[in-house]
Amino acid sequence: MSDIEKNNPFGAVTFHTVDAEYDGQRLDNFLIRLLKGVPKSRIYRLLRKGEVRVNKGRVKADTRLKAGDIIRVAPIRTAQPQSSEMPGSQMRKRLNDSIVFEDDGIIVIDKPSGIAVHGGSGVSFGVIEGLRADRPESRFLELVHRLDRETSGCLMLAKSRAVLVHLQQQMQKKQIKKTYQALVMGRWPKGKSTINAPLKKNTLSSGERMVRVDAEGKASVTHFKIAETFDQATLLDIRLETGRTHQIRVHCQFSGQAIAGDPKYGDSIFNQNMRGQGLKRLFLHANSLEFMHPISDERISVDAPLSNDLKNILNKLK
Repeated sequence: MSDIEKNNPFGAVTFHTVDAEYDGQRLDNFLIRLLKGVPKSRIYRLLRKGEVRVNKGRVKADTRLKAGDIIRVAPIRTAQPQSSEMPGSQMRKRLNDSIVFEDDGIIVIDKPSGIAVHGGSGVSFGVIEGLRADRPESRFLELVHRLDRETSGCLMLAKSRAVLVHLQQQMQKKQIKKTYQALVMGRWPKGKSTINAPLKKNTLSSGERMVRVDAEGKASVTHFKIAETFDQATLLDIRLETGRTHQIRVHCQFSGQAIAGDPKYGDSIFNQNMRGQGLKRLFLHANSLEFMHPISDERISVDAPLSNDLKNILNKLK
């Protein structure tokens, strides 16, 4: 046996029984959590080749698991160089310091700009890996929703499968209120309160993912309200009715008033002017979450004010 195989905990056939807390979870998400250190591309290849079986049968990535299912995973003959790596103590402390709400079922953090919600696409670790590493005793910890890497603000995680499912059902029924603040280019017209424009994901030849308004895309609705007006920019309060990838950023671009500091969908001259004011990041912040708590059945509201660096930009614009 090679050194790679000796160090590979998945170098032999393994069997796993699905616990009740994972009842209803997608198979691919279950495997990503189970096979820590194995690249996602490798996991999906195992599924395509039938090297993962559930109750002895071939399955697809989106198969929903049931409590008591037996999952068989074939040997994974690959090096796992990242499996021994752990998020650093500095990152874990930063995430813990960012917690704005926590109880037995839920964690909400004020995610710092620049930290991804999960590893992948050249990023070793994200919020979920950092918090799991800091809480090895936690049997379950999953993202309820996502934020772009450069977007800061309220990000919610569930501590049990039942809580996760309950919150995701609220999201599907549009019962979770998510609000944002963004600084956009120019004067926002007072009458423009809603943008209803379908969005479609596209992948460029370079592999970069872009989203654009397209009649064949998914329905996407964003609501806007002017919070403060400046000579060259407008601060907006924004509420999402749908939650598409890059939705706010693309809708603002589509309106002709891109978000300050947006390297993907922004205006280069406006961004340059904002850098001159000291802006070093995307000015998009998830400032509140309102939801029904799955355990207490109470209406919970969590707020995360703008960070000092963004407040300083607004003070300079006044």
